[in-house]
Amino acid sequence: MSILSELVLLHGRSSEEDIDWLHMLVGDSQLLADLSLADIVLWVPTESESFVAVAHSRPSGAATLFYRDFVGQNIKAQWKRQVSEAYSTGRIIDSSAPDWFEETPTRVRAIPVLRRLSPASTENTPHPIAVITRHTNLGEARTPSRQELTFNDCANDLFEMIADGDFPDLSGPTGPRRGAPRASDGLIRLDVKGVTTFASPNALSAFNRMGFDDELEGELLAEVTTQILPQQQDIDESLPLVVTGRAPWRTEIESKGVTVSLRAIPLRRRGERIGAIVLCRDVSELRHQERELITKDATIREIHHRVKNNLQTVASLLRIQARRTHSDEAKEALTQAMRRVASIAVVHDTLSEGLSQIVDFDTVFDRVLMLIAEVASTHNTTVHPKKSGSFGVLPSEYATPLALALTELVTNAVEHGLAGREGEVEISAERTDDSLTVVVRDDGVGLPEGQVGTGLGTQIVRTLIQGELSGTIDWHTVMGSGTEVTIEVPFRTAAGV
Repeated sequence: MSILSELVLLHGRSSEEDIDWLHMLVGDSQLLADLSLADIVLWVPTESESFVAVAHSRPSGAATLFYRDFVGQNIKAQWKRQVSEAYSTGRIIDSSAPDWFEETPTRVRAIPVLRRLSPASTENTPHPIAVITRHTNLGEARTPSRQELTFNDCANDLFEMIADGDFPDLSGPTGPRRGAPRASDGLIRLDVKGVTTFASPNALSAFNRMGFDDELEGELLAEVTTQILPQQQDIDESLPLVVTGRAPWRTEIESKGVTVSLRAIPLRRRGERIGAIVLCRDVSELRHQERELITKDATIREIHHRVKNNLQTVASLLRIQARRTHSDEAKEALTQAMRRVASIAVVHDTLSEGLSQIVDFDTVFDRVLMLIAEVASTHNTTVHPKKSGSFGVLPSEYATPLALALTELVTNAVEHGLAGREGEVEISAERTDDSLTVVVRDDGVGLPEGQVGTGLGTQIVRTLIQGELSGTIDWHTVMGSGTEVTIEVPFRTAAGV
């Protein structure tokens, strides 16, 4: 659960729908802080008729007023009257005189947050669900630049939309935050016809790198985009809506090897569209890195696939050799080697199917158990395998040795405990945050108490469990009949399990 949700549930009296709306609003709180060049604090009402801060964003292009976070704190007395008035009236309330904070003059604006009831409706909640305060530093008074004035105008438009329930926009799809454009990356202001009335230097530079060598202001952004896009390039169907500012969507355009991410925020006043903000960001390097990662992932998957194929080829060669061998001892040794190679191939086959280097070991072990049926058939044994518990997800460095060790244990149970008879082999797994415990139990003839086999299979199990996995293994005879083997494998923090 997020900090915002925890604070609202602990102190506030908001519904789940209110919390979801506040999460969407907080997702854009940094944008609000950057546009207004001010600290932004989100307050929710409490049961004690006060307010508690659930989010705080500092401007990236101006000095912050608050070096300590307000999140989790009750509202200060100097702001409570103004915030209460905005909450009770549903109107934006500006401070009538400079508010002093730690000897710094500030201007405070309180904006009520109303929630739209549904995307298709124009109705809002009957009263505000929260209040935003905007704290502007007046201590560094100077003539603002045109960009600062435009940013401030955009911020004011968004604050009015928040008070009207028009922002955030429920009709906009939720996109990934990675690579999302920010105000400082580039901002274009459009009028209601889609004509550019302002373009920040970063926005102009992004379009210049894509091949547009003129000024953006006074131009239809849709026409500019059409000019720079290659004719043969597939166009995202949402692009016309984004570059005209008619829909709150995101898209990307690519030209001359440069990729620019665009995000449109339609601006409305009392329900009527008055223009739009288009944020743009050059994400060429980011997309290049993502393509490299995808290529590397595909290469790793292909390597696992080839290793699996090679292991299966080796297993087939061992099987053929075993069939042509006249010595029973040599045939048994080759058959066992074939099964060991096949169990390792199962892990690589699973790794070749996904992007990550972790495997669902329950799926792996189910496939390993299928190999045991072949063992049983060669020893005139009817085996009823039973599996309980869950292994969960394991990294490949755990999965391979564990799969091989369990193959040996189950094979030993079939070959020695249940040879020539019918019985059960039960495998139970119990996982905690720190370790994995696996018990392999059969109802066969059992081992003499205190005596453990000395064959190659036992040596392999010891080497894998104790050597590679730093675990423990214990053999003992079950009361009455059968053998029980308990494996405990600790999880190393660095293993990422």
